[in-house]
Amino acid sequence: MPARPYAATGVPAPRRRALRAHLGTIVGTAVLAVLLWRLGTGAFLDGLRRIDGPTVLAALGIGLVTTVFSAWRWALVARGLRIRLPLAAAVADYYRALFLNAALPGGVLGDVHRAVRHGRSTGDLGRGVRAVVLERVAGQLALIGVGAGVLLTMPSPVLAEVRHLAPVVALALAGALAVLLALRMNRAPARRGRAVRTALGEARDALLSRRNLPGIALSSGVVLAGHLTMFVLAARVAGSAASVAALTPLAVLALLAMGLPLNVGGWGPREGVTAWAFGAAGLGAGTGLGVAVVYGVLSLVASLPGVVVLVGRRYAVRYTRSPSEPSEPPESPEPSESAVRPEPSDVAGVPAVPGVSSAKYSPKESARLASSSFPFSAEPSEGRPMTPESV
Repeated sequence: MPARPYAATGVPAPRRRALRAHLGTIVGTAVLAVLLWRLGTGAFLDGLRRIDGPTVLAALGIGLVTTVFSAWRWALVARGLRIRLPLAAAVADYYRALFLNAALPGGVLGDVHRAVRHGRSTGDLGRGVRAVVLERVAGQLALIGVGAGVLLTMPSPVLAEVRHLAPVVALALAGALAVLLALRMNRAPARRGRAVRTALGEARDALLSRRNLPGIALSSGVVLAGHLTMFVLAARVAGSAASVAALTPLAVLALLAMGLPLNVGGWGPREGVTAWAFGAAGLGAGTGLGVAVVYGVLSLVASLPGVVVLVGRRYAVRYTRSPSEPSEPPESPEPSESAVRPEPSDVAGVPAVPGVSSAKYSPKESARLASSSFPFSAEPSEGRPMTPESV
């Protein structure tokens, strides 16, 4: 029996893979546990008690706007990849993905389900997955671009650090761009080089084409503005009286932390970064935790139409399927003439053999079998033809 592969630490490979798969959930849970241990549950519960009916309706309205524009961006990217995606179906699938992202650990399982379902429905799983990946990349690029501008120009706890790291990041981006250009200019028929050029070509067609770029930029801007508005609403509900200018860089930090795949349904790093940012800005770490908690609850509320989509489609699949009718037993074939023909003792000079029908050896039957057995025998011949029936 072969031994299981072990790493240098002595941990079996299956256990290491399971640990990597649940690393995000573990980290997110640890962050929440530390926050509750240090700041208590008061800010958490107080934020939940402040959520009322008008706040829920406002969250649903903001979620409707951001979801529709996100689905439109997804449809534009799919069109750039030459796969069909109607806007109505995109909105429904996006709502369901948002709910699954908020309800399941990891924060990305809804997007995975959205990608696989769309790819299978179009008959091209690869392009369906790439459409979702590029749509999410477009959103993250918009957040990084706007966030960099906000953190470089507006007062925030990380203003000095961002201005110090900006030249380094710019050089790193320039180096990455130079590598991409070198790969593009390389004409070697390497498989990896062709794959990279294909991926870059698809990204250009989906995101940077003259037909898609205006719509993708507009939709990304509206979606980002909706997230910032939701954060300001959460701050007001949690009792923060800070100005919008003071809250904007803190919201950018929280949104960047949400992009880390180390969370439990979006919870974890967002709460930790928001509590730290509010504390560093002099607004109180407890207030920051309350704002993050309210934002998480409002985001979950905004995704609740996804439950309607899930239940509705399950109901439609269950009750539109026609009941299977009992199949009638197949009629037994009538016995062939050769089966009911009595076996003569001697046909055409061939003695009867027990268990073998002598009808096969009649001259007329031999000719018919030989002519119908092409390509096993081309012409009928005297005697036994070389056919499968005669073997």
